[in-house]
Amino acid sequence: MAFDMPRRALISGVSGQDGAYLAKLLLSKGYEVWGTSRDPQHSAFCALKALEVLDQVKILAMSPADYRSVHEVFSKVRPHEIYNLAGQSSVGLSFEQPLETMDSIAKGTLNQLEALRAVDKSMRFFNAGSGDCFGDVGGAAGEEAAFRPQSPYAVAKAAASWQVSVYRNSYDVFACTGILFNHESPLRPERFVTKKIVAAALRIAAGSAEKLNLGNTAIRRDWGWAPEYVEAMWRMLDRDDPEDFVIATGITQSLEEFVAVVFEEAGLDWRDHVVVDPSLLRPSDPMVSQGNPEKSAIKLGWKAKVTGQEVPRKMLREHVLSN
Repeated sequence: MAFDMPRRALISGVSGQDGAYLAKLLLSKGYEVWGTSRDPQHSAFCALKALEVLDQVKILAMSPADYRSVHEVFSKVRPHEIYNLAGQSSVGLSFEQPLETMDSIAKGTLNQLEALRAVDKSMRFFNAGSGDCFGDVGGAAGEEAAFRPQSPYAVAKAAASWQVSVYRNSYDVFACTGILFNHESPLRPERFVTKKIVAAALRIAAGSAEKLNLGNTAIRRDWGWAPEYVEAMWRMLDRDDPEDFVIATGITQSLEEFVAVVFEEAGLDWRDHVVVDPSLLRPSDPMVSQGNPEKSAIKLGWKAKVTGQEVPRKMLREHVLSN
């Protein structure tokens, strides 16, 4: 879809991994980019700084869980496109903070949809969904697969995805969900297991005697590369009609395989440095999470280029280059 430029985009959750990469992508396309944070004065915006785009993004304070806050920002910015990337993003933490997780994701999404409906129904809305919503499906999950969430995080993401569908069908708004499977980069904080692995491997390679404690290393995940995934987000709002899409590589590897690749890349044998810690096991966790990206390839023209073992290799290499 062609539009007169510059387009104006609002990214809620701009301080995170996806928000930073999306901001950089949109700026490269000539967009005027606004971003929100619950507390801009106390946010370091490390990801935006790392990508050298912080000074090009207009930052506003907004709490997605507070409707009044959302309405004020939407009314002020009047964006053409809204990217909802905000909310508690850790599956593990969601078991410890289920109420905050539901508020920040499900209520936060609902408030943004309501504000869009009240302020300007022509604004286009992208919602960051999650492949975790499918749970264990026994194969590659496509858009028609049933949601069977196995964590508070996945429950909240499923609720948000259904809200988007209801608003799209009931109020004729351009709203869609990208059902995103795991996607990584050096911008991940260490509370995410992939970055935890990379950081530990580099410290050990530099002489640290520490052990890397992990939970269930047999789980298999569909890991992709975050900078590619934000391209799919933009493409979803650049279409004539709103639809939900699974965004994934279609390829899985086990956590053990991920660890082995990272440690090998660092010149180490992971078996000498990794300890399975039962305290890190989650109350429930899908053994296999895999997406079917066929629809996104056909209708979006999007296909993951960084897949499989290249993801952990690239994480380690780019982490080294950025430090």
